[in-house]
Amino acid sequence: MTASLDGEICDGRHHMRVRVYFEDTDAGQIVYHANFLRFMERGRTNYLRLLGTNQQALLQEANDDAPGFAFVVRSMTIDFLKPASLDDVLDIITVPQEVRGASIVLLQECRRGDDLLVTARVRVAFVSGGKAQRIPKSLRLSMERA
Repeated sequence: MTASLDGEICDGRHHMRVRVYFEDTDAGQIVYHANFLRFMERGRTNYLRLLGTNQQALLQEANDDAPGFAFVVRSMTIDFLKPASLDDVLDIITVPQEVRGASIVLLQECRRGDDLLVTARVRVAFVSGGKAQRIPKSLRLSMERA
């Protein structure tokens, strides 16, 4: 099976490949630490897309139920273990650990082959009007089935 631009979900784990470009690096051609956050954000976004959740339909459904909603990162614990460099191909792995009423905990890894470079535990909350709201049922069910 050929992976799409969005990656693929296999055994409940989302895998997405990212090439490190010059713009991702510092003067020493090492990935700037904040860019790992960008890679993981893309991984989370593409994971949701591949769950079969039509993002536009989800946005409309969520807006009908909770006007002005947003997914926000509530907390993140991150460990930088090894650097990545210019032209490396990284595998961004996203795994749902816990799906609750108004939040999702995801475990994420950035790998280069067998080398584990970065790990993160990310809690994402669904909010509307400045308050936590229940995650739309279709999204919760998709994550539980993946």
